[in-house]
Amino acid sequence: MAEFDFDAVVVGAGAVGLACGYALARRGLVTAVLEAEAAIGQGVSSRNSEVIHGGLYYATGSLKARLCVEGRRALYAFLDAHHVEYDRCGKLVVATTPEEAARLDAIFDQAVTNGVEGMAKLSGEEARAMEPDLRCIMALHSPESGVFDSHGYMLALQGEIEQAGGAVVLSTPFEGASALDGGGFEVRAGGAEPTVLTCRYLVTAAGLSAQGVARHIDRFPVETIPEIHYGKGMYFRLAGKAPFARLIYPPPVPGSVGAHYRRDLGGQGVFGPDLSFVDELDYSVDPEAAGRFYRNIRTFWPDLPDDALSPDYAGIRPKLHGPGEPQGDFRLDGEDAHGIAGLVALFGIESPGLTSSLAIGEEVAARLGL
Repeated sequence: MAEFDFDAVVVGAGAVGLACGYALARRGLVTAVLEAEAAIGQGVSSRNSEVIHGGLYYATGSLKARLCVEGRRALYAFLDAHHVEYDRCGKLVVATTPEEAARLDAIFDQAVTNGVEGMAKLSGEEARAMEPDLRCIMALHSPESGVFDSHGYMLALQGEIEQAGGAVVLSTPFEGASALDGGGFEVRAGGAEPTVLTCRYLVTAAGLSAQGVARHIDRFPVETIPEIHYGKGMYFRLAGKAPFARLIYPPPVPGSVGAHYRRDLGGQGVFGPDLSFVDELDYSVDPEAAGRFYRNIRTFWPDLPDDALSPDYAGIRPKLHGPGEPQGDFRLDGEDAHGIAGLVALFGIESPGLTSSLAIGEEVAARLGL
C-alpha cells in the first residue's frame, strides 16, 4: 500500500469542512484541513444567523431534511460536551394574514414528516401568551430551534482534529489535485510556503469557492459542476431591549426561509437576512434597505420604534438556484457523480448547512465507505 502524507485532506475550514475533518478524525484518519484564509470560518460560516434550525421546511427525502434533523440533534450534544454556549430558545413561525395561516398547516405537516420533535400549532392568543409584543393570528412553535456560538463550535472542531493528530493549515489555498495511479491524490497548495502533499481521501467543502475548487481537480467532469448563484442577505441590528426571547420567522418565501428575528447570545435583537441575488462578493449593507425591513417587521411587531434599526452585516450564500426558483438540495457528490474514487465534492451548502454540519461530515465519511 502506498504511503501518504495524510489519510485525508479536506479543502475549506468553515463549519462544514471542519465537521468533515472531525468525522474523518473520529474514524482514526490523520486529516489535514486546508484553509486559504488566515483564520478558520472566515467565509459563509462567519456571516450567518448562528441559528440552530429545527428542520421544518425541507422536502421529504431530501438531504436537507434528514441531515438538518440529525445534525441538530448531534449539535446540541456536541455543544454540551465541549462547553460551547447556546440558547435553545425555540422558534415561532407566525402568520399575520389568513393566506399565511393557510400555509402554516403545510409547514406543520412537513415538520412532523421530517421528525421534528415537539411541534405545536398555536392560536394568536397562545402565541401572545408566550411573546406578548407579538402580533399574529396563528403560529407554529418549534421548541428545538435555537442560537449558538458558531465560532466556539468551530474552535472545538479544530481542537478535536488536532488532538487526533491532524492539522488545520491556515493561509494555504488549494491550487489543484490529481488522482494517483493505484488510488489517492496529489494535492497542490499555495501560500507563502507552497507545498505538494498526498492523501488517500479528498473532500472539498469550500463554500463559495466550491465550483472553482472542483475545476482545479484533474479529470473532474466540468459538466457535473453546478452553476453557483450568490444569494446576498443583509442584517439590521435593533437598538434597545430585545422584544422577543424566541426566534420569530415569517412563512418562507421562494428560495429562502425569510428574514427573521433573533435575540443573539449578547441579548440584542437582530433582523435578517433578506435575499437578493448579486454577481460579485459584495458585503456592504445598504442603509436604504431599512425601509423594507421596517415594513416587514411591523407586520408582526407593530411597536417597532422609528430609527431603531442600524445596518449590521451581510452574508453571501452559495445557492444552486436562481431568482424565483425553488430552493434546491445539498450536493454531496461522490464517485457515482464524478467518477473519481476517494473524492467527495460538496456544492450548495447553504442554510441549514451550519445546523447540519456534523451530519454532513458523517454522510461524507459514509460516502467514502468509512
